[in-house]
This record gives sequence, structure tokens and C-alpha cells, in this order.
Amino acid sequence: MAQYDKESDYRRLQGPAARVVAAVAIAFSVFQLYTAVFGVLDAHLQRSIHLSFAMALVFLLYPSRKNWSRTQLHWFDVLLAMAAAATPLYIVAFYQDLVLRAGRVTPTDLLIGALGVFLILEAARRVVGWPIVIVASAFLVYAFLGPMMPGILAHKGLTLGQLVDHLYFTTEGVFGIPLGVSSTFIFLFILFGAYLEKTGMGRFFIDLANALAGWASGGPAKVAVLSSGLMGTISGSSVANVAGTGSFTIPMMKSLGYRPEFAGAVEAAASTGGQLMPPIMGAAAFLMAEFIGIPYIQVVKAAVIPAVLYFTGIWIGVHLEAQKLGLKGIPREQLPRIGRLLLERGHLAIPLIAIIYLLVSGRTPMRAALWAILLAILASLLRRSTRISLRDVIDGLEQGARSALGVVIACATAGVIIGVVTKTGLGLKLATALVDLAHGALLPTLFFTMISSLILGMGVPTTANYVITSTIAAPALIRIGVPVIAAHMFVFYFGIIADVTPPVALAAYAGSGIAKSNPMQTGVNASKLAIAAFLIPYIFVTSPALLLVNATLPLVVRMIATSLIGMVGVGAAVNGFLVTTANPVERLLFFVGGLLLIQPAVQTDIIGIALLVAACLSQRVRLARKRAEGVRMQ
Repeated sequence: MAQYDKESDYRRLQGPAARVVAAVAIAFSVFQLYTAVFGVLDAHLQRSIHLSFAMALVFLLYPSRKNWSRTQLHWFDVLLAMAAAATPLYIVAFYQDLVLRAGRVTPTDLLIGALGVFLILEAARRVVGWPIVIVASAFLVYAFLGPMMPGILAHKGLTLGQLVDHLYFTTEGVFGIPLGVSSTFIFLFILFGAYLEKTGMGRFFIDLANALAGWASGGPAKVAVLSSGLMGTISGSSVANVAGTGSFTIPMMKSLGYRPEFAGAVEAAASTGGQLMPPIMGAAAFLMAEFIGIPYIQVVKAAVIPAVLYFTGIWIGVHLEAQKLGLKGIPREQLPRIGRLLLERGHLAIPLIAIIYLLVSGRTPMRAALWAILLAILASLLRRSTRISLRDVIDGLEQGARSALGVVIACATAGVIIGVVTKTGLGLKLATALVDLAHGALLPTLFFTMISSLILGMGVPTTANYVITSTIAAPALIRIGVPVIAAHMFVFYFGIIADVTPPVALAAYAGSGIAKSNPMQTGVNASKLAIAAFLIPYIFVTSPALLLVNATLPLVVRMIATSLIGMVGVGAAVNGFLVTTANPVERLLFFVGGLLLIQPAVQTDIIGIALLVAACLSQRVRLARKRAEGVRMQ
């Protein structure tokens, strides 16, 4: 984990230092719970205190250099932690003065604001990694060098005072919407996830997936798909999901006969898909609702069918690979029995069911998360084997705060990027440039936006990933008339799928580390398995009914049925196997027919079915000839 995921490379402190850090983390969680119960503070105050806690913990837990101790604090990091905590608190201490002289920056304001932005970037380097720091730094340079930029990118330039005031002393930059959502909804859902882990929910998901699919052809691979999808509902990181479920599923897949590169790829593709799976979607669902200005539940509804199609595509891929290699499942006697599993640990799912019910019934995400946290603790008490102690409850507060650090810092850093974009008008300029490059045509604009999102998403965690792509790439699609929800979902998908797209495929590299396979080949295999994520966004842009936009019930039912059949065709084309090994013509028929079936229209459905039937008949005829030849030879 530490090798592939910056958030996992933290200090394991001991003694008084560990107790101090634990106290700060627990205080962080208590502050968030208090404001959730009794009401959040004014936006700037809430976000400043939220960021202050996170900054202090990052500098205490994440060393400045790789060769510094992971068990002891360094005096330099302690000084930086104090400075990092103090800079946001400057806003709290002088809040009234700052409000009264809004727009006028004093020398002290300038010093504090500039130091605050620098420390945010340093914190991002430690806990998130270099990619987002490089992107944010490039935007800062752009803010100053506007007059020197060519063509459409030119602007009049900003002074240091103008930039610092906009980024640090308004709610348009660092303390903008991303940090606002982090300081309310996201933190509580991360805390909820920490308590689910305490109750053993992760192990329950893996055992449940084993009971449901472990016995089937290629069972362990299907277990990886199921368990990663389930884990994705509570996990905010593709890499963490790979490490959490992959440590069980990848060795099982290898022992069954899957190639190491394929085993690592299955886990990487499935774990990345967990970020696309409602209701959490790596916390991006809350940001999307805020950015678009629609109820959160509409985002969840829009994401359901594409996510199901994505996991269906991976499931089909591993099934066909197992059929092609003749791989069997795990004997049933070696697997947990589903009845006994649900009887002993089924109650652990109560909080998840409750949170979905609360969100669907119209409760705010904050209120739903609060109830879910309480229910997670209470549900664990229903059986002695799952019961958590008071110590576990306190540890959950600490673990929740630690788990939130990457998201908080990523949101603050993304705020730097958004601040520059809004102050310079870069978003509109980039949108215009992309549209002009594509001459206003839909498909070329989609292609250029896809490439932009893949590049911007490389090595960046889910929340920051979505913030960056939605700020820079989505306006181009909206400009040519793509529905807003479809535009945002399009860039979100391609930003996330960067985790399995070489050359920077963090989830695939994490999977290859566990599988001991070639990282690049693992990434290529993961991209093939995740083919649905490359196709579906194009389809829901051209046919928003896939996102349940202006869709009727009969249309949705037909669309789901034909899309699932279409995914079988696409999977057969990519894998090169259905009834038997496919020849090039059959693969082409499978691919085109599958695409036409995923595209929701009566004419395309008819043509798609015809092409799939033709390919299947061709395979049946060839297989019958092979068998007949085999009989004659005998």
C-alpha cells in the first residue's frame, strides 16, 4: 500500500507522540459530529477549522522525506504542523475584520495567505502525491504569466495580492465548494466507512461474494468483481480497494489457474469500478450534486445503470476467460454457506440498507450519514461475535479522521485550481479551444475531452480528480449542448478510468504488486476488462436516457435488457471467445453488434441482435465442424 498509495505511507507513532496525534484526530471527528448535529458554522469558519485539523495531522503523520523515521516525529514537521494549523485559524481569529475589509489585503493577510497556499501544496505532495501538485502549480504560474500566454489562453495577469485574496480570503478558491462538501458530507461518510471496517464489514463482503460466486466457473475472479463492487460503496480509493480485497482474491485467482497479469487486472478494474458505484462514488457524488445544483439522489439514480453495465462487462470478461481456459470454481464445501453467513453477520448490512433508504426518502446526506454511523455501532452489538467495544468506538473516531486527510487536502488543492480558473476565465477559454479544435462536432469534442480527462486524472484521487476534470473539461461538452449531468458524468468516468489506463495506472500497479506480475501488461489487461467504461460515456452523452434523463419505465426496462446483451457481445469481442475462439470477422460482428445494443434505440437494437445472432451461428457452425472432424479422425 505504501508503495502505490501515498495516503498509506504514514508514520506509525508510539508513546506520547502517538497519543497527541490520536487526540488531535479524535478532536477533528468530534468537531465534525458536533457541527453536523447542532448546525454547521458560517461557511468560511467551518471550512477553516476543518482544514486546520487536517493540515496539522498531515504534517505530523506524513514525513517530509522518505528516509525520515516512520515511528518518531521530526522537529521540522512539528513546526510545519503548527504553522499549517495556524494559517487557516487566522481567518477564524480575524473573521470580522476580514469581512469588513473584503477585497483589501494587508501585508499580514498577504503573508498568511501565501504561506497557507504553499503549505497546502506541500501537504498535497505528502499525502496525495506529485501529480496534483504539478497541476496546481502550473495553474498558479498561468495566473501570473497571463499576458505572455499565446492566443486564446492570454489574460491580463494577476498580482500576488489579487491572487492570494481570491484563493485564500474568499470562498471561490481554497475554501470553495470542494472543501465545503468535504467539511460537511464527505467527512461523515468517511467516518461511517471507518466504523463499518471496525464492525468487520469488509470481511463480510468478501465472504458473501465467496458464498454467492466462489463455486462458479472462474469463481475467485467473480468474487473479486462482487467484493470490489461492494467495497466500493464504502471506499474512497481505487488503490485502497485493490489492497483490501486483492490480498484475498488475487492469490485465489492465481491458484485457480489465472495468469498473474490477468488476476491483478481483474482486481484493478473491479476496484476502480467501485468509485463509479452509487451511493458514494468515492465521495464525488456529493460534489457533483453541489456543482450541478441538483439533489444528490438524482446523481445516484443517473449513475446506477452505467455502473451496473460496467461491472457486467468485467463479469463477462472473467467468465469468458475462465471458459476459454477451462477453469473451475472453488469446491462448495470450502466456501462459507450463505444462510449461515447472513444469520451470523447479516445484521452488519443494516446501516448500509438504512443509509440508502434515508437518502432515497429525501433526508440530507449529512443527516443520513449521522444515522448510519449510529446504526453501524448499534448493529454491531446485536451479536457477540461482531460487537465493538468503547475502545473501538474511540478508535473509529481516530481512524475516520486519518482516512479523511487525503480527501481534505485534495479538495483544498483542487480549490487552488478552481480559484485560478474562475479568476482568469480559463475554463471558458479551454472549453472554446476544445470545441474549436473539434470544429464544433460532437464526437471529436467527446474524444478530445476524453483524452484531457484521462491525462488530468492520472495519479489523482477520486474527489480531486472529479473537481479538476469537471472544472476544465466538462464546460466544453456543455458548450455544445450536452446535458449537464451527462457532461459531468462523462469527465468523471474518464478521470476515474485513468487508474487502470497505462502508463500511470495506479490501481493496476497495485494489483500487479500483489500478483507479482508485469505492471504494464496488468494495466493493458485491466483496460480491456474495463472496456465498458470507455464505451458507456459516449453512449449516455448521445442517449441521456441511459442516465434516466427523460426516460420512461418501458424504455428503461428495454434499455437495461438490450444493454446487458450488448455487453456480452463487447466482452466476446475483447476476449476473443464466446462458444469457441472467435475469428477476426466474428470479433468484429460481436463488437459492432454489442455497441448497437448498448445504444438505446429500436433500429440499433434490431441490427445489433442480427449481428450477434450471425456471429453466434458462425461460431456454432465452426464448432460443429471441428467436432465432426475430430470424430472422423478417431
